[in-house]
Amino acid sequence: MNLLRYSPDVVLLQEMVPPYVRFLHRRLAATYTFIEGGDTGYFTAVLLKKSRLTLLDSEVVAFQNTHMTRNLLCAQVLFRGQKLCLMTSHFESCKDGAEERMRQLRLVMKRMSEAPDDVTVLFGGDTNLRDAEVASVGIPSGVCDVWEQLGEPEKCRYTWDTAANTNKDIRFKCRFRFDRVYVRRARGDGVPRLDPHSMALVGLEKLQCGRYTSDHWGIYCTLAAE
Repeated sequence: MNLLRYSPDVVLLQEMVPPYVRFLHRRLAATYTFIEGGDTGYFTAVLLKKSRLTLLDSEVVAFQNTHMTRNLLCAQVLFRGQKLCLMTSHFESCKDGAEERMRQLRLVMKRMSEAPDDVTVLFGGDTNLRDAEVASVGIPSGVCDVWEQLGEPEKCRYTWDTAANTNKDIRFKCRFRFDRVYVRRARGDGVPRLDPHSMALVGLEKLQCGRYTSDHWGIYCTLAAE
């Protein structure tokens, strides 16, 4: 499992289903705290390494106009004495979901911008966003797109690539940066800043069954405290 290989402090997951959540619990419950955004169908989850982060609170924020039971999962945590707000979501899918997808982005950006000054906010998820949709909504000045902050590394541009990833039998080939990571740094005096340090795509190797872990590539990010 990539999770065991990388041993990340935080894992943000989408399209989880109950059988796989039970599997992860069996393998990882001793090491990670689980926060789940649902319990039926498919849903999001956040995993926190117990030895590194303390869960303070969590909430599930409903998207009022979703037709796909999508929501925003938030976790308030403590990391080395610093307050963090971790968010993940699976935005509305498909081309026809553009308007709802942009509403969901606006809600996320609003919550990131309005977080207390002593809190660093990190959002990561399957946004299904097209670049034109992000440009239409706009990203607040205090929020950074981690991929852009790191110089737009080409090797990390496309997280949904039907030419390279054969899990879905799609006749047309297309590439999108559907999966995105955003950070709003803490602004309070004397509060450590978390700055993006590196990014890589993971899950690029086929499993023994001949398929990939997901039809999306995963994102592995590191952030450095200043």
